[in-house]
Amino acid sequence: MKRLFLLMIPVFMLAGCAELQQLVNTTMSEPTNAEISDGLKEALNIGISKGADQLSAKDGYYKSAYKILLPPEARKVTDRLQSVPGFSNVEDVILEKINRGAEDAATKAKPIFIKAIKSMTISDVVNILMGADDAATQFLKNATYSALYSEFNPVIVNSLNKFNAIEYWSKATNAYNSIPLVKQVNTRLDDYVTNQALDGLFKMVANEEKEIRRNPVKRVSELLKKVFAKQDKNRN
Repeated sequence: MKRLFLLMIPVFMLAGCAELQQLVNTTMSEPTNAEISDGLKEALNIGISKGADQLSAKDGYYKSAYKILLPPEARKVTDRLQSVPGFSNVEDVILEKINRGAEDAATKAKPIFIKAIKSMTISDVVNILMGADDAATQFLKNATYSALYSEFNPVIVNSLNKFNAIEYWSKATNAYNSIPLVKQVNTRLDDYVTNQALDGLFKMVANEEKEIRRNPVKRVSELLKKVFAKQDKNRN
């Protein structure tokens, strides 16, 4: 009986190994295309939500790495207006106003991005998963920028008007243009701020995408871990 038991041990061990291997295979199995789609969309939703929420908060643009600065042609105006009564601090005033406008408009960005994410095809997400660190962000930028601009710009205009930025800038440029012998300027403040605000938003999303791709700690769900393990395997 004892001998029979000893003979059976390798059988039990083999069975146990088979079950263990089956468990490993199940745990580390390749994600399906549907899982890749869900996982990548989850990652993008995380990045977009964080980006939009941070940038739409007070000082989200104004006191961050995404602060919108004046365009080069605008610096000519502010430099020359330093000695004009009422415009001695024109640059500081306009910088705060345009960044406050961008922060206000950023509250409208999230649903526009989410709609674009939902429209991504299986083919899109599989290619994106195996792409560069900002592949998903670039896809969104190419797919949505024009439509996003069309939606974003009126909000920017309203926001700038809310903070009297366009009126203030109009007065500043009129004051500048009245200076003898200067080259006249006509800066479209809303267009510039809209592009800069969107650029900052896409940079924020790209940073979040890179973090999830490169830092396993950022993969906060089992689905994200499984999907991006496939990316890791492909890169090794």
